Amino acid sequence: MTLDLRQLPRRSSRVVDLNLLRIRISSNLPEFDAYAYFSRFSDEGRSGEGPSAEPADYEIHCVDLDRDTFDTEELRARADRTLRAKRFRAGYYLNHIFGTPAYLITEGHRSYVFGHRLERTVWPYFVKRILTDFAVDHGYLHLKAGGFTFDDGSATLLVGPNGGGKTVFLTQACRAGARFLTNTHVLVRDGVAFAVPSSVRIRRDPQFDDLVERHRLTPHVESGDHLAAPELLFPGTPADTGRIRNIVITAHDPAGHRGFEPVSADQTALFLDQFASAVTNYGLKDDLLAHFGGDFEKFTAALATFRTQLTELVAQARCFRANVDMLDVGRRTEVLAELGGGVVGATGTAG
Repeated sequence: MTLDLRQLPRRSSRVVDLNLLRIRISSNLPEFDAYAYFSRFSDEGRSGEGPSAEPADYEIHCVDLDRDTFDTEELRARADRTLRAKRFRAGYYLNHIFGTPAYLITEGHRSYVFGHRLERTVWPYFVKRILTDFAVDHGYLHLKAGGFTFDDGSATLLVGPNGGGKTVFLTQACRAGARFLTNTHVLVRDGVAFAVPSSVRIRRDPQFDDLVERHRLTPHVESGDHLAAPELLFPGTPADTGRIRNIVITAHDPAGHRGFEPVSADQTALFLDQFASAVTNYGLKDDLLAHFGGDFEKFTAALATFRTQLTELVAQARCFRANVDMLDVGRRTEVLAELGGGVVGATGTAG
C-alpha cells in the first residue's frame, strides 16, 4: 500500500479527555486495546471509520502491519531521524517496554506509528511524551505521581520508587473517604494539581477477580495486571483539580524504619527530581530536545523552569516520608487525619 498519511486506514478512533488536553487515537484495527488505558472520553460512544467532530489537541495514528501492509523501506525512509525513532526501529519503545520494530513519523502535533501490537506504544510512550510537550508549552510541571483530595479541595500527592506503596496508599485513602485525583500523572502550575484521567492497574486476586470477569477488563502490557476505570474502584466522581497541601514520599518497607514523619523541602525537591520528574523518570530528555528542534537555549531554559517550579512546589507544601501499613485501620486514620488537617473526608474510616 502506498504511504499517504492523510489516507491511512482507520477502523476505530477515540478522543481521550486528559482534563487539560485531548488526544485523538486512531487505529486500523476495529478493536484496539490502547483505549482501555483511559477512563474518560470526549466522544463517548463514538468509534469507527467516520471522522469525529470532537476537537483534539494531539493525534496518534497507529497502523498495525499485520492488518494492512506497507512497504517497510518506504516507512524507513519517511521515519523521523530522532533518537526515539531509531529506538522504535530497534523495538525499544520506552524504559522496559519492548516489542517488534516500529516506524515513527511526527508532523507537529500528529504522530504516526507503524508496527505490531502498538498498544504497547500509546500509554507507555506517546502519552508521557505528549504530556511533557504540553507542560513545557503551557507552563506546567509534569510529574509522575498519584494523588487524592479532601472535602476542602486540598490535594495530597504521592511519589516514590516503583514498589514503594503509592498504589496501596492511594487506594486505601480513597476507600476511607478521600476523593481520587490521579493515578500516575499530574500537571502542576501555581500550586494546583491537575489530574490526568486514566485507568488504574489492578492485580488479579480474590478482591478483584469478580470485577475483572464482570467487566472483561483489558490486561495491562505487563503481565498480571488489568485496567479498571477509577469509578469502578472508588465511590464518587474523581476530582479534576486540587490545591496541593501535602507531598508524601511513599517508601513501604516492612523491614525498614517505620513511621510517618516530616522531611525538608530540600530533601523532597532532590527526591522528586529523581523519582517524579517525567523527563528523568521516563528518559524523555532526547524527546524534549527534539521538541525544541535541537535548540540548546530553549532546551536548557525549559529544564531551568522545571527546577524552579519544583522548588516552589515543595516550598509551599507540607512534605512527609511514609513507611506505614495503610491496611491497618488505626494507622491509616492517624495518617489521613494529619494530612487532612481535620477536614471532612479525612477521617480514615470506610464510608
